[in-house]
Amino acid sequence: MERLSQLALRLKGQEMFQILAKTKELEREGKEIIHFEIGDPNFDTPENVVNAAREALTKGHTHYSPSSGIFELKVAAADVTAKSRGFRPELNQLLVAPANYQIRLALGCVVNPGDEVIIPDPSFVSYGSLINNIPAKAVRIPLKEENEFRLNPDDVEKAITDKTKMIIINSPNNPTGSVMTEEEIRRIYEIAKQKDIYLLSDEVYARILYQDAPEDKFHSPSKYDFCRERVIVVNGFSKAYAMTGWRIGVCTGPSELIEKMGLLLESEISCVSTFIQRAAIEALKGSQEKTFEMRDEYRKRRDFIVNELNAMPGIRCVKPKGAFYVFPNITRTGMNDEEFRDFMLDEAGVALCNGTMFGEYGQGYVRLCYANCSFENIKIGMERMKYALEKKIWKKREY
Repeated sequence: MERLSQLALRLKGQEMFQILAKTKELEREGKEIIHFEIGDPNFDTPENVVNAAREALTKGHTHYSPSSGIFELKVAAADVTAKSRGFRPELNQLLVAPANYQIRLALGCVVNPGDEVIIPDPSFVSYGSLINNIPAKAVRIPLKEENEFRLNPDDVEKAITDKTKMIIINSPNNPTGSVMTEEEIRRIYEIAKQKDIYLLSDEVYARILYQDAPEDKFHSPSKYDFCRERVIVVNGFSKAYAMTGWRIGVCTGPSELIEKMGLLLESEISCVSTFIQRAAIEALKGSQEKTFEMRDEYRKRRDFIVNELNAMPGIRCVKPKGAFYVFPNITRTGMNDEEFRDFMLDEAGVALCNGTMFGEYGQGYVRLCYANCSFENIKIGMERMKYALEKKIWKKREY
């Protein structure tokens, strides 16, 4: 008999974790690796957040909570939403869950086998994997370098069929760092409203926006319906607060959908750890100074890495406006994205992600994360990459 389910056979996971596992093996063998492969800040979680978790543990907050999250965290999240997005959601519109899991819950409660979900390409790897697990069809809309990798509403509209159940947008974007304009987001919301489909807005990187120009601002489609009708906002603490290992976030959406997502969460994981929820309250209500410091450091790293990449032979790189990734074009190096990834790991000791990991339209690109290593290590990584490329060019010329 077939020992594994069809779901098990479809599983792909997140390939950047598989690259990370390989680099850790190389490090155990004594090789020094510069890590650009995974979106994990090298900063520690702010001390006030850690202290809040410690205090919660000592006070006995180690038991079950309501599956949708504790009241105090929901209130704090509603307060922050009122300040940042201009509306205050009802508490029954909020669900406490890790951001990645929020996407799984939303898809599980909206999308049936055979349905279609529109996603950007390249995009966060979990979108395609989770859609495939249903199984439904991911309809991929190319993000184009000439448009700074922003999602084009016209392309989205053309892709909608009678099977489309959801559109997923992500701004600032992983893996490109692109930031959509207010007009682009408004138009996509209007398309979703006209077609009566859900719009999931992944806003995990909303706090990491560089605002190089006055028009560079964060925009959310939630302001059009206050998440009461079709907009679902996915958000988490991992990136802005350096809390990747805590696995917590707050989702905002229509109350009837959030109720069902909460039941699915209750069935699968019961609830998020209570002491972690207490720490999240402190992250929202406490000093934001550390988040601003991290963002300013990311800006410094971004400016340096973009300049360095654009000075390397065969590479060009758009300057991203948000998140903490760069997505350079490597086609003129003569290597495809997988060959470039392997070449840099083998020859330069630099770990990065190939573009096709994030979708078919990532061919010819690679992703480097500049959050997970120090500025000094970024300098070393850039020097190694440039040396490896120049050495390859000179070796080729010798023949």
